[in-house]
Amino acid sequence: MTKVAIQGYSGCFHEQAARKYYRQLGTVPEIVECSTFDDVYKSVAAGKADAAVVAIENTVSGGLLRNFELLRKYGKKIKGEVYLRIKQNLMALPGQKIDDIKEVRTHYMAINQTRDFFESNCPWIKMVESEDTAKSAAEIARGNIYGVGAVASSLAAELYGLQILRESIETYKENFTRFLVMDDAITVAREKVNKSSICFTLPHTPGSLARVLTILSFYGMNLTRIQSLPIPGKQWQYFFYADIKFDNYERYIQALAAIRPLMENLDILGEYNSEI
Repeated sequence: MTKVAIQGYSGCFHEQAARKYYRQLGTVPEIVECSTFDDVYKSVAAGKADAAVVAIENTVSGGLLRNFELLRKYGKKIKGEVYLRIKQNLMALPGQKIDDIKEVRTHYMAINQTRDFFESNCPWIKMVESEDTAKSAAEIARGNIYGVGAVASSLAAELYGLQILRESIETYKENFTRFLVMDDAITVAREKVNKSSICFTLPHTPGSLARVLTILSFYGMNLTRIQSLPIPGKQWQYFFYADIKFDNYERYIQALAAIRPLMENLDILGEYNSEI
């Protein structure tokens, strides 16, 4: 069984994503809970976990900028990705109705994603920020706390024996998070590789990025995301993180060869098969 490090507690969306990905491989991962994203990578480095599943972007809140930096810092290669529809559910100990709930505990992002539901349907409920969605559910269950609910995943309700009072209460239903999978035991056959994540730096000269993008377009590369982050200690210079989708691996290799001379540094963060 593969030990997979995640940020968060058992029952969180990271675990849902890990289970979804490894189900495709015919296995159920053993989850290694980590408090921070740094701890996720440290757990793998220390041998406490074999792999890691890390959120990288969300269709509502955008990219997790710190996680782009960690990809480059720790050098773990991306071997896959998984997209998860984020369904926020209101849950509590069994036998209660929504009228019985006076307080809801959950992560601040879940509060932001469900605030409209509570304001429109149950304005008497006080929303309290907590460390983690699943941890909130676990604390209610273990403490046998009545009158208090949690907003978390359906997996959290299942694991901790809570009853879902209202499901899918998030404001935006097209709410997906993209997770990256780092697992050295996974080998992706070349004919299956159709996506690459890269990090590069450019000379601080006019048109340097435009030239790179023009070449990628010429070779038929589909740039699905580009993110810039400042280089510490270098004024107005940036790391560029880019995801490239392609149909022909050889053309992709040719494109890299063409853009490499224009760059100061180029790091291939991973070559893998895209889910979509």
